[in-house]
Amino acid sequence: MKKILITGGAGFLGYHVAHTFAERGVPSALLDIAPYEETEYPDGTEFYSGDVRDADAIRHALKASGAEAVIHGAAALPLWKKGDIFSVNVDGTRLVLETAFQEGCARVVQISSTAVYGVPKKHPIYETDPLQGVGPYGESKIQAEAVCMEFRKRGLEVPIIRPKTFIGPARLGVFQILYDWVESGARIPMIGSGNNRYQLLDVADLADAIYLACTLPPEQANDTFNIGAKSFRTVREDMGALCEFAKSGAKPMGTPAGLVKMGLRVLELLKLSPLYKWVYATADKDSFVSIEHAENQLGWQPKYSNADALIRAYEWYLEHAAGVEVGTGVTHRVAWEQGALKVVKRLLGG
Repeated sequence: MKKILITGGAGFLGYHVAHTFAERGVPSALLDIAPYEETEYPDGTEFYSGDVRDADAIRHALKASGAEAVIHGAAALPLWKKGDIFSVNVDGTRLVLETAFQEGCARVVQISSTAVYGVPKKHPIYETDPLQGVGPYGESKIQAEAVCMEFRKRGLEVPIIRPKTFIGPARLGVFQILYDWVESGARIPMIGSGNNRYQLLDVADLADAIYLACTLPPEQANDTFNIGAKSFRTVREDMGALCEFAKSGAKPMGTPAGLVKMGLRVLELLKLSPLYKWVYATADKDSFVSIEHAENQLGWQPKYSNADALIRAYEWYLEHAAGVEVGTGVTHRVAWEQGALKVVKRLLGG
């Protein structure tokens, strides 16, 4: 493979995917509406400014770069306006697939989400389980996958990756709030007892899965795959491992789940908290997927546990905290304004 095109390439995932492919001898072209810090990317990376809702921008990036495959990672996050979430995640996906198809690009790897499963009662979750998205983001990802299936029938190769929440070096967003509290030695409130199992994913493992989905023969890759950590424990245990590593005095603490969720919902509606429903609605529930299909068909093996991923991300944060940019929750590469949570942090000793 000579080159790939990454939509949403300026984001957290695009940054890591570009490096993963470069390490394997495949340069990247990036398409995004966000600004790039070009010095952060591998030599030979090409940059194109454009929106995935603009067919001309997609076509230009494909033709100019000569990319042979597309990693479609551009997405509107849950804190975006509902209309933008659907226009980017659904309409944008259709335009990317249609343009790639017209330009003779054989494969588009769709980055979906395990948010398509909603809050199921049965675990582990398999790729064949029902799709029941929570909120506009989850619903939009389900609709985007339906578009992908349309194009598979038309002959386009469209591997679908459903990752768990992924973290790692350079991941900020909502996780920066956790890192800030841990560094400050605050008690870390969990929603509920923390005795539920909540699977995460290291971005390096996700990038490896994307590489396999992009490069393996279609009989292996042209399918749908759950991607998550293989080794994970309860929220209390994984959070405890992070606090123990930090040695700041921080420690996890349980809370009454129903009361906390009600309070967070009110703060969300008042725009006083960056935590959205998908974050707090599932935080006290078991949430883990089976990765057997990806292991067996792609030959993918994750290297990092939940605790490993949390610690790797925290170490990066400590090294870069002084230069962290604070934003409004539209990208994972900036820290999110904590709002009313700052007051809670002070009350808990941070």
